[in-house]
Amino acid sequence: MATFIFILLLLLVGKFAFGSYKKIYDNIRLGKEEHISGQEGERWKNVFLIAFGQKKMFKNWIPAVLHFFIYAAFLLTQIELIEIIIDGIFGTHRVFAFLGGFYTFIIGFIEVLSLLALVATFSFLYRRNILRVPRLVKNELNGWPKLDANFILLGEILLVFGIFSMNGADHVLQERMPEKYHHIGFMPISSLLSGFFSLLPTLVLVAIERFGWWLHVLVVFGFILYLPISKHLHVFLSFPNIYFNRLKSRGEMSNMPEIMNEVKSMMGLAVDNQAYSEEISKFGASDVTDLSWKNILDAYSCTECGRCTAQCPANLTGKKLSPRKIMMDVRDRATAVGDKIRSGKSEYIKADASDKSVLTKQNFDDGSSLFNLITKEEIRACTTCNACVEACPVMIDPLDIILQLRRYEVLTESSTAESWTPMFTSMENQGSVWQVPQERSAWANE
Repeated sequence: MATFIFILLLLLVGKFAFGSYKKIYDNIRLGKEEHISGQEGERWKNVFLIAFGQKKMFKNWIPAVLHFFIYAAFLLTQIELIEIIIDGIFGTHRVFAFLGGFYTFIIGFIEVLSLLALVATFSFLYRRNILRVPRLVKNELNGWPKLDANFILLGEILLVFGIFSMNGADHVLQERMPEKYHHIGFMPISSLLSGFFSLLPTLVLVAIERFGWWLHVLVVFGFILYLPISKHLHVFLSFPNIYFNRLKSRGEMSNMPEIMNEVKSMMGLAVDNQAYSEEISKFGASDVTDLSWKNILDAYSCTECGRCTAQCPANLTGKKLSPRKIMMDVRDRATAVGDKIRSGKSEYIKADASDKSVLTKQNFDDGSSLFNLITKEEIRACTTCNACVEACPVMIDPLDIILQLRRYEVLTESSTAESWTPMFTSMENQGSVWQVPQERSAWANE
């Protein structure tokens, strides 16, 4: 019966998880196509150093070490999870025990990491809720984001509790019922707990061991189903996000081929016909469908750690701009648009759409946009210094999204801060941001 229940749960979790993660994939694909390839060696180097090695986290040692404890425990416990799944399907017990001393070492190492992860979890709960580290109590984290962070930490406590309950009871049962519970040798934490567990009757120990096993299973299944609606989705998406990071200089801004070709045409230079259009109706981005899939992947990879906002000079001087909020808003908008498109409701089809038979991202219009979530005051405050890009531990680029929103405001809506108008006029007339009486390049004539 236990095997049947486990297999049924496994199939149900797999079914619902596939649907949830497929929605995330579809939401990311709402963005425009962007071809990112080349420099595979550099990309894999980033994956190993920054994703696996947590390199950028160690700019701040205390949270980095604590996070590494949880991260390392997460990676190593996957070995035990694989064993649990095999045991659950075939009704076996510690199927990997035949590995002998190596198995004992792995389980012992997992126990040590789990204890360290428990210490880190309580530390993070303290930092968020009692110490209230400034970057963890910003306004954009009120409500669900704060609950989300605490939920996952409480889940980690349950997971570790399950591991020690299972291993602690199992360690004593190995002596009492060696025919069923394989002897695997010394386990650092479970051996210390054996003094307590040895006082309990055998039937109680069997129940505790099964309780710990099922608690581990249910928490893991819960995590799998929970991650698509959590910031902790980054445990999966940070790896592809880092691999597909745009490998360019931090100071290099993305070009607009339409503008470049317009200037070339005015100057009598050769024009790239593939990127050139006689009628350009829209510059920049006003909604997630105008961004690239990489921008939306960035948003779903955001850990909400706030390092970007903590380093943002605009935010530090009291401006409303928070790069973290920008990424959260893009993610929320992509989720909302994706859900509405999947609903297939005709009310979301553009009134002037040529094809009104099926709702798609091409004919979608719900009367809203990113500007309903992100104010112009926010995007105008950005100094394009790249501090947020440099600070992000998973190589997210909030600046690229901010620039595209600002380009839409200036070039498509012809809307801008009044104080910027003299700068634009000077750029058009003299090629310089400063209002000087001669062209910027005049000095070269001498």
